[in-house]
Amino acid sequence: MKDEDDTGNWLRPQDSTEGPEEASTTIDAQAADGNPEIARYVQQIEALRQSIDNVDTAIVSLLAERFKYTSRVGVLKAHAGFEPADYQREHAQIQRLHRIAEDAGLDTDIAEMYREFVVTETKKRHRRIAQAGGDPGVLDVFA
Repeated sequence: MKDEDDTGNWLRPQDSTEGPEEASTTIDAQAADGNPEIARYVQQIEALRQSIDNVDTAIVSLLAERFKYTSRVGVLKAHAGFEPADYQREHAQIQRLHRIAEDAGLDTDIAEMYREFVVTETKKRHRRIAQAGGDPGVLDVFA
């Protein structure tokens, strides 16, 4: 599924032209109008969504911090002449993240998708840093 349009703007779910269209419900005060039981559900959903938003904020902030560290690793790798990939490290990370996921009650496939995303993006960034002679400033724009 494409997440951006041709101008780089993020697509809202209803703007996507890929995949089958699914039913949707707007959950707000109007959905609960006149029905106290539904109003309680709406209130609970809104409270849970606030918690979800807080977790999303933390995740994005942590990803930003993670990529700052991996950029520093990329600079060091570039100066030392190391390749972006370190398969021994990747294998250890797979095992470690699987253990963390299992301990947390998270499907290990989700942990693997996360690992695949960060490793793929990190290697891209390390290649760009190496091509720029160890300059992490190339990460300010996406190639």
